[in-house]
Amino acid sequence: MAQLLAASPGRVFTVTELARRLGHSGGAVGNACDTLVSRGEAERSGSKPRTYRATSATAAAAQPAVPPPRPAPASMPQVPRQAPTPPPPNGRPVPIIRPNGQTYHPRALAQLPDVEALRRLRTAQVAVLLYGPPGTGKTSLIEAAFPDLITVAGDGDTTVGDLIGEYTQDANGGYEFIYGPLVSAMQEGRALLLDDATLISPKVLAALYPAMDGRRQIQVKAHKGETITAADGFYVIAGHNPGVHGAVLTEALASRFSMQIQVGSDYDLAASLKINRTAVRIARHLATLQQAGDLGWAPQLRELIAFQKIADVLGAEAAFANLVGIAPLEDRDTVAEVVTKATGRPVTALALGSQL
Repeated sequence: MAQLLAASPGRVFTVTELARRLGHSGGAVGNACDTLVSRGEAERSGSKPRTYRATSATAAAAQPAVPPPRPAPASMPQVPRQAPTPPPPNGRPVPIIRPNGQTYHPRALAQLPDVEALRRLRTAQVAVLLYGPPGTGKTSLIEAAFPDLITVAGDGDTTVGDLIGEYTQDANGGYEFIYGPLVSAMQEGRALLLDDATLISPKVLAALYPAMDGRRQIQVKAHKGETITAADGFYVIAGHNPGVHGAVLTEALASRFSMQIQVGSDYDLAASLKINRTAVRIARHLATLQQAGDLGWAPQLRELIAFQKIADVLGAEAAFANLVGIAPLEDRDTVAEVVTKATGRPVTALALGSQL
């Protein structure tokens, strides 16, 4: 990030442009920029849209060099998206390394490894909506299935400009139009993930729909009414967290995704990852209560992985207390009761004690 800003001193960049060049989500890029600003290594020059530029300290922050910007579409290597995954000798799917370096362990979907099933659906142009509680691995699966993925981190503030593009000031004081992730994915024939799609305003999502139907085109009204036609390989997939405040799966959005797949936590996988057995047993029990409607929350795989990291650093007692503490207030007493019974000792939410 710092290297990209430092390479064009005086130039103002939007979050959308930086995200497109670096191939990361807008949310991650915005957070990174704000971190640079807090350290005095960049300057925020605008708020609508958010824009940033280099300061005298940015060049130093760029050392050691960060990965270079994503190459131009013309030189971009073709990703073998449709190649089937060869089965390993033991019959179990081979773990896949995600872009962040973490390992994804494929699960079963229609008697196939889930990554292979999604790749086949992409070839057939069947749009997929993955839904389930946060932390169950929806984004992880999509990143593992599509190495050429472009991600839009949806929220209530996402605008049409965040999807399609917007004008930004250049180094000469003029303005140039910078394409957004939707246009980039269409032009380059890449997969586009709408993460938390149901948090995005329906009016904003409407700009996407022509690209998903038989037309596979959109009109960029803000840029001379330009028409963008999707290249082969362009594909849209989305994630939805039911029950999250503000997440609304409208009829218009649901109708665009002809396949909708529920994603829950694989507690057998949690056990195989050497996560504390008692913690996994607690999570299973809470999940059963949640499915029965007696509880609104249960730890997912993300929380169990975090549990083990905390246990490795601070011990299991602190990790169990934290597990109680991260439960929503309305469910915390029940969670504390279940954890207490499973561990054989009273457990309350993690809190600071008296001065040492």
